[in-house]
Amino acid sequence: MIIREPVRDRQQRIRDVLRRLEEDHDVWVATASSSGEPALVPLSFVWDGGTLLMSTRRANPTARNLTPRGPVRLSLGHTRDVVLVDGLAEAVEGRDLPIASADAFTAKLGWDPRDREPWVYLRVTPRSVKAWREENELPGRLLMRDGAWLD
Repeated sequence: MIIREPVRDRQQRIRDVLRRLEEDHDVWVATASSSGEPALVPLSFVWDGGTLLMSTRRANPTARNLTPRGPVRLSLGHTRDVVLVDGLAEAVEGRDLPIASADAFTAKLGWDPRDREPWVYLRVTPRSVKAWREENELPGRLLMRDGAWLD
């Protein structure tokens, strides 16, 4: 027997997504190469209120797929509490990242990729956000469109 929680309204779902963006540490990152080869990796992230900031080795497929810019899909949560973020990612060298952003990354995640030469930051600007728990929350799952939260 599946126990279903009551359907959340849009504003509650947005609050829940924002809480996860603030509190979660890891996100699944899905990209594809120019030839269509998929890549799916977990990366740690920090949310600055408008973008997600991650870091990985410059040579990893995820960074190569997004250099200098590229579409990306991110997934937070598990299969019974899904958050999908579609966005545009850009690669940012550590020396080009604002100090406050790099410091926030280090403070939340406990490591600093600025001193690691083969590493690059990936900054993702969300364009679309969807969230749902169970089938009963599929209607109304779209919370952000074209980079703007829906009312």
